[in-house]
Amino acid sequence: MSALEWFAHKPLGDGIFWIQERFYESGNRANIWLVRGSQRDVVIDAGLGLRSLPDYLRAAGLLAPAEGSEPRPLLAVATHVHFDHSGGLQHFDEVAVHSAEAAALQRGDNYETVTWLSDREVVRSPRPGWRARQFRVPPVRPSRLLQEGDVISLGDRQLTVMHMPGHSRGSICLHDRERKILFSGDVVYDGSMIDWLPYSRISDYVASCQRLVELVDRGLVEKVLPGHFNMFGAERLYRLASNYISQAGICHKVSTCAMRSIASMVLRVTNSRSTS
Repeated sequence: MSALEWFAHKPLGDGIFWIQERFYESGNRANIWLVRGSQRDVVIDAGLGLRSLPDYLRAAGLLAPAEGSEPRPLLAVATHVHFDHSGGLQHFDEVAVHSAEAAALQRGDNYETVTWLSDREVVRSPRPGWRARQFRVPPVRPSRLLQEGDVISLGDRQLTVMHMPGHSRGSICLHDRERKILFSGDVVYDGSMIDWLPYSRISDYVASCQRLVELVDRGLVEKVLPGHFNMFGAERLYRLASNYISQAGICHKVSTCAMRSIASMVLRVTNSRSTS
Protein backbone atom coordinates (compact mmCIF):
# COMPACT_ATOMS: atom_id res chain seq x y z
CA MET A 1 0.00 0.00 0.00
CA SER A 2 1.31 3.45 -0.87
CA ALA A 3 1.53 6.34 1.55
CA LEU A 4 -1.03 8.16 -0.59
CA GLU A 5 -3.55 5.41 0.17
CA TRP A 6 -2.69 5.08 3.87
CA PHE A 7 -3.27 8.72 4.87
CA ALA A 8 -6.01 11.26 4.24
CA HIS A 9 -6.11 14.96 5.00
CA LYS A 10 -8.51 17.83 5.43
CA PRO A 11 -7.52 21.50 5.01
CA LEU A 12 -8.65 23.71 7.89
CA GLY A 13 -7.49 27.01 6.45
CA ASP A 14 -4.71 29.35 7.59
CA GLY A 15 -2.03 26.83 6.61
CA ILE A 16 -3.27 24.00 8.86
CA PHE A 17 -4.08 20.49 7.66
CA TRP A 18 -5.66 17.64 9.65
CA ILE A 19 -4.16 14.27 8.70
CA GLN A 20 -5.25 10.78 9.77
CA GLU A 21 -4.27 7.18 9.10
CA ARG A 22 -7.26 5.81 7.20
CA PHE A 23 -6.90 2.14 8.03
CA TYR A 24 -6.01 2.46 11.72
CA GLU A 25 -9.51 2.26 13.21
CA SER A 26 -9.02 2.71 16.92
CA GLY A 27 -9.62 5.17 19.71
CA ASN A 28 -5.83 5.32 19.85
CA ARG A 29 -5.62 6.75 16.34
CA ALA A 30 -3.81 10.03 16.75
CA ASN A 31 -4.52 13.26 14.94
CA ILE A 32 -1.61 14.54 12.87
CA TRP A 33 -1.38 18.27 12.22
CA LEU A 34 0.59 19.92 9.44
CA VAL A 35 1.21 23.62 10.04
CA ARG A 36 2.72 25.54 7.14
CA GLY A 37 4.74 28.68 7.67
CA SER A 38 6.52 31.14 5.45
CA GLN A 39 9.95 29.71 6.28
CA ARG A 40 9.34 26.28 7.84
CA ASP A 41 6.62 23.63 8.00
CA VAL A 42 5.90 21.63 11.14
CA VAL A 43 4.22 18.25 11.55
CA ILE A 44 2.77 17.83 15.03
CA ASP A 45 2.80 14.09 15.86
CA ALA A 46 3.49 11.44 13.27
CA GLY A 47 1.17 8.47 13.76
CA LEU A 48 2.24 4.83 13.71
CA GLY A 49 4.73 5.10 10.88
CA LEU A 50 3.44 2.09 8.94
CA ARG A 51 3.75 4.23 5.81
CA SER A 52 5.96 7.28 5.29
CA LEU A 53 4.22 10.51 6.21
CA PRO A 54 6.77 12.72 4.37
CA ASP A 55 6.12 10.65 1.23
CA TYR A 56 2.41 11.35 1.63
CA LEU A 57 2.95 15.08 2.15
CA ARG A 58 4.99 15.26 -1.03
CA ALA A 59 2.62 13.10 -3.09
CA ALA A 60 -0.43 15.04 -1.90
CA GLY A 61 1.22 18.37 -2.75
CA LEU A 62 1.13 19.62 0.84
CA LEU A 63 4.77 20.68 0.96
CA ALA A 64 4.77 23.94 -0.96
CA PRO A 65 8.13 25.24 -2.19
CA ALA A 66 9.83 28.18 -0.56
CA GLU A 67 11.03 31.14 -2.61
CA GLY A 68 13.29 28.82 -4.58
CA SER A 69 12.40 25.45 -6.04
CA GLU A 70 13.06 23.39 -2.89
CA PRO A 71 10.40 22.74 -0.21
CA ARG A 72 10.63 24.58 3.07
CA PRO A 73 12.42 22.78 5.93
CA LEU A 74 10.15 20.24 7.63
CA LEU A 75 10.26 19.55 11.38
CA ALA A 76 8.35 16.76 13.13
CA VAL A 77 7.39 17.61 16.71
CA ALA A 78 6.17 14.88 19.05
CA THR A 79 3.76 16.09 21.72
CA HIS A 80 4.92 12.96 23.60
CA VAL A 81 6.48 9.64 22.67
CA HIS A 82 3.53 7.24 23.01
CA PHE A 83 3.51 4.83 20.07
CA ASP A 84 0.46 6.26 18.29
CA HIS A 85 2.20 9.64 18.08
CA SER A 86 5.86 8.68 17.69
CA GLY A 87 6.05 5.61 15.42
CA GLY A 88 6.25 7.79 12.32
CA LEU A 89 9.13 9.95 13.56
CA GLN A 90 11.56 7.50 11.97
CA HIS A 91 10.72 8.93 8.53
CA PHE A 92 11.75 12.52 9.32
CA ASP A 93 15.21 14.08 9.12
CA GLU A 94 14.43 16.66 11.82
CA VAL A 95 12.65 15.57 15.00
CA ALA A 96 11.89 17.53 18.16
CA VAL A 97 10.69 16.14 21.49
CA HIS A 98 10.67 17.30 25.09
CA SER A 99 13.95 16.52 26.84
CA ALA A 100 12.19 14.40 29.50
CA GLU A 101 11.33 11.75 26.88
CA ALA A 102 14.27 12.09 24.51
CA ALA A 103 16.19 9.16 26.00
CA ALA A 104 13.19 6.83 25.70
CA LEU A 105 12.77 7.76 22.03
CA GLN A 106 16.46 7.39 21.32
CA ARG A 107 16.64 3.87 22.75
CA GLY A 108 13.30 2.75 21.28
CA ASP A 109 11.78 2.07 24.70
CA ASN A 110 8.49 0.38 23.86
CA TYR A 111 7.53 0.29 27.54
CA GLU A 112 7.59 4.06 27.90
CA THR A 113 6.03 4.47 24.46
CA VAL A 114 3.21 2.16 25.73
CA THR A 115 3.23 0.10 22.55
CA TRP A 116 0.08 -2.02 22.36
CA LEU A 117 -1.31 -2.53 18.90
CA SER A 118 -3.67 -5.30 17.77
CA ASP A 119 -4.38 -6.77 14.34
CA ARG A 120 -8.07 -5.87 14.60
CA GLU A 121 -7.24 -2.16 14.85
CA VAL A 122 -5.40 -2.14 11.52
CA VAL A 123 -8.20 -3.01 9.11
CA ARG A 124 -6.04 -3.10 5.99
CA SER A 125 -2.52 -4.46 6.10
CA PRO A 126 0.12 -1.89 5.09
CA ARG A 127 2.12 -4.66 3.40
CA PRO A 128 1.81 -8.41 2.80
CA GLY A 129 2.47 -10.50 5.89
CA TRP A 130 2.35 -7.59 8.33
CA ARG A 131 1.23 -8.40 11.88
CA ALA A 132 0.65 -6.07 14.80
CA ARG A 133 2.87 -8.12 17.09
CA GLN A 134 5.81 -7.07 14.90
CA PHE A 135 5.18 -3.38 15.50
CA ARG A 136 7.80 -1.46 17.43
CA VAL A 137 8.62 2.22 17.83
CA PRO A 138 12.14 2.31 16.37
CA PRO A 139 14.94 4.27 18.01
CA VAL A 140 15.08 7.86 16.80
CA ARG A 141 17.71 10.41 17.74
CA PRO A 142 16.01 13.79 18.21
CA SER A 143 17.65 16.70 16.46
CA ARG A 144 16.12 19.20 18.89
CA LEU A 145 15.29 18.88 22.59
CA LEU A 146 12.40 21.04 23.74
CA GLN A 147 11.86 22.80 27.05
CA GLU A 148 9.14 24.95 28.57
CA GLY A 149 8.99 28.32 26.83
CA ASP A 150 10.90 27.34 23.70
CA VAL A 151 9.59 28.91 20.51
CA ILE A 152 9.41 27.04 17.22
CA SER A 153 9.49 29.69 14.52
CA LEU A 154 7.81 29.02 11.19
CA GLY A 155 8.55 32.52 9.96
CA ASP A 156 5.12 34.12 9.96
CA ARG A 157 3.88 32.18 12.99
CA GLN A 158 5.40 31.12 16.29
CA LEU A 159 4.57 28.02 18.31
CA THR A 160 5.43 28.21 22.00
CA VAL A 161 6.22 25.01 23.89
CA MET A 162 4.24 24.45 27.08
CA HIS A 163 5.50 21.51 29.14
CA MET A 164 2.32 19.89 30.47
CA PRO A 165 3.21 16.59 32.21
CA GLY A 166 0.62 14.27 33.68
CA HIS A 167 -0.40 12.02 30.82
CA SER A 168 3.31 11.38 30.33
CA ARG A 169 6.37 13.05 31.79
CA GLY A 170 7.32 14.82 28.56
CA SER A 171 3.88 15.82 27.29
CA ILE A 172 3.73 19.24 25.67
CA CYS A 173 1.21 21.58 24.10
CA LEU A 174 2.13 23.99 21.32
CA HIS A 175 0.50 27.40 21.60
CA ASP A 176 -0.01 29.71 18.65
CA ARG A 177 -0.66 32.72 20.81
CA GLU A 178 -1.34 35.17 17.99
CA ARG A 179 -4.09 32.99 16.53
CA LYS A 180 -5.22 31.65 19.95
CA ILE A 181 -4.80 28.02 18.83
CA LEU A 182 -3.61 25.26 21.15
CA PHE A 183 -2.22 22.00 19.76
CA SER A 184 -2.83 19.97 22.89
CA GLY A 185 -1.54 16.48 22.12
CA ASP A 186 -2.88 14.08 24.76
CA VAL A 187 -2.79 16.65 27.55
CA VAL A 188 -6.45 17.26 26.80
CA TYR A 189 -8.91 16.00 24.20
CA ASP A 190 -12.66 15.54 24.16
CA GLY A 191 -12.65 12.31 26.13
CA SER A 192 -11.44 10.81 29.40
CA MET A 193 -7.94 11.92 30.35
CA ILE A 194 -5.59 8.97 30.75
CA ASP A 195 -3.42 9.21 33.84
CA TRP A 196 -2.77 5.53 34.61
CA LEU A 197 0.08 4.74 32.22
CA PRO A 198 3.76 4.36 33.09
CA TYR A 199 5.16 7.80 33.92
CA SER A 200 1.70 9.33 34.31
CA ARG A 201 1.33 11.42 37.45
CA ILE A 202 -1.89 12.83 38.83
CA SER A 203 -0.34 15.77 40.71
CA ASP A 204 1.41 16.88 37.52
CA TYR A 205 -1.83 16.49 35.58
CA VAL A 206 -3.70 18.70 38.06
CA ALA A 207 -1.04 21.41 37.69
CA SER A 208 -1.22 21.15 33.89
CA CYS A 209 -5.02 21.44 33.97
CA GLN A 210 -4.71 24.51 36.16
CA ARG A 211 -2.56 26.06 33.44
CA LEU A 212 -5.19 25.18 30.84
CA VAL A 213 -7.88 26.88 32.91
CA GLU A 214 -5.66 29.93 33.19
CA LEU A 215 -5.21 30.07 29.40
CA VAL A 216 -8.99 30.24 29.01
CA ASP A 217 -9.40 32.77 31.81
CA ARG A 218 -6.85 35.04 30.13
CA GLY A 219 -8.51 34.68 26.73
CA LEU A 220 -5.44 33.08 25.15
CA VAL A 221 -7.15 30.06 23.56
CA GLU A 222 -10.16 29.96 21.28
CA LYS A 223 -9.54 26.69 19.39
CA VAL A 224 -8.02 23.40 20.54
CA LEU A 225 -6.56 20.95 18.02
CA PRO A 226 -6.10 17.81 20.15
CA GLY A 227 -4.20 14.55 19.83
CA HIS A 228 -7.40 12.52 19.38
CA PHE A 229 -10.99 13.00 18.27
CA ASN A 230 -12.50 16.34 17.21
CA MET A 231 -11.52 19.95 17.65
CA PHE A 232 -13.26 22.08 20.28
CA GLY A 233 -13.33 25.56 21.74
CA ALA A 234 -12.41 27.42 24.90
CA GLU A 235 -15.58 26.62 26.82
CA ARG A 236 -15.11 22.88 26.36
CA LEU A 237 -11.41 23.19 27.25
CA TYR A 238 -12.31 24.93 30.49
CA ARG A 239 -14.86 22.26 31.38
CA LEU A 240 -12.54 19.33 30.63
CA ALA A 241 -9.65 20.78 32.62
CA SER A 242 -11.72 21.93 35.59
CA ASN A 243 -13.56 18.59 35.76
CA TYR A 244 -10.27 16.72 35.99
CA ILE A 245 -9.08 18.97 38.80
CA SER A 246 -12.29 18.49 40.78
CA GLN A 247 -12.27 14.70 40.38
CA ALA A 248 -8.60 14.09 41.24
CA GLY A 249 -9.29 13.13 44.86
CA ILE A 250 -8.18 10.17 46.97
CA CYS A 251 -10.64 7.69 45.41
CA HIS A 252 -9.41 8.57 41.94
CA LYS A 253 -5.79 8.19 43.05
CA VAL A 254 -6.40 4.74 44.53
CA SER A 255 -8.19 3.41 41.45
CA THR A 256 -5.60 4.94 39.15
CA CYS A 257 -2.78 3.28 41.08
CA ALA A 258 -4.41 -0.11 40.55
CA MET A 259 -4.94 0.55 36.84
CA ARG A 260 -1.33 1.67 36.42
CA SER A 261 -0.06 -1.55 37.99
CA ILE A 262 -2.14 -3.63 35.58
CA ALA A 263 -1.12 -1.55 32.56
CA SER A 264 2.55 -1.78 33.50
CA MET A 265 2.36 -5.55 33.84
CA VAL A 266 0.59 -5.95 30.49
CA LEU A 267 3.11 -3.70 28.75
CA ARG A 268 6.07 -5.58 30.16
CA VAL A 269 4.64 -8.94 29.14
CA THR A 270 3.60 -7.72 25.67
CA ASN A 271 6.95 -6.15 24.90
CA SER A 272 8.93 -9.07 26.24
CA ARG A 273 7.03 -11.34 23.82
CA SER A 274 7.57 -9.02 20.87
CA THR A 275 11.33 -9.00 21.41
CA SER A 276 11.66 -12.76 21.93
